[in-house]
Amino acid sequence: MGIFETVIIAIVEGLTEFLPVSSTGHIILAQGFLGVKSDEFIKAFTVIIQFGAILSVLVLYWKRFFQSLSFYWNLLIAFLPAAVIGFLASDFIDALLENVWVVAIMLIIGGVFMIFVDKWFTYPEETEPEMNWKSALKIGLAQCVAMIPGVSRSMATIVGGMSQKFSRKTAAEFSFFLAVPTMAAASGYKLLKLILEGEESRNLLFDNMSLLIIGNIVAFVVAMLAIKFFIGFLTKYGFKAFGYYRIVAGVLILVLLFCGYNLEII
Repeated sequence: MGIFETVIIAIVEGLTEFLPVSSTGHIILAQGFLGVKSDEFIKAFTVIIQFGAILSVLVLYWKRFFQSLSFYWNLLIAFLPAAVIGFLASDFIDALLENVWVVAIMLIIGGVFMIFVDKWFTYPEETEPEMNWKSALKIGLAQCVAMIPGVSRSMATIVGGMSQKFSRKTAAEFSFFLAVPTMAAASGYKLLKLILEGEESRNLLFDNMSLLIIGNIVAFVVAMLAIKFFIGFLTKYGFKAFGYYRIVAGVLILVLLFCGYNLEII
């Protein structure tokens, strides 16, 4: 993988990580169109560049991270379900990630769900409750659904928040905050695993360190722009447009698979 492919995949990651459209599905499409063949580094790269996206949240919302202890407690409670299930079921999740059919089908199912979700869960900011550990736990459990590739972590956590009677904006912002420990853990785990797997893996990592740095920088810049756009768009228009988009993306993947394109690459 060269610099051009690195930049394109990082742009896709930055654009889709915080939008409810499934970054996994879009990275599959990007890799397929670019002809990037999978290896241990490519698999790790698509996870590690999430660190750049995390930094965008910290930069945009840095003042919001200086809150009461209850904020950190709720964040920890929401993070724990994905941390535990992700650790125990990591091999199963990796196997699902290699099944592009699952990604495509879940994109379509999630898209249909999102067309109607605004009718089911829409609450104004003035009437929303205070976040507590029970609400945080339910949002954290919703995040676990996103371990199925194609579901979208952003969609799962935002809808989880809206189901607890939070407004779209509040649910989206908590989803961004929750992304920090969740994605940091995923990126750190992949990086550590690559380092500890042996000399060959470490050499692969160090030989491609420049691509990781470029990927993280690009993902950081693009994610900042995507977050600013998403909050305004979601608050004003809701999920319906993203639902239709997901259906189109899922159908496109299925069409490519039926036409014989090899997308089994991550």
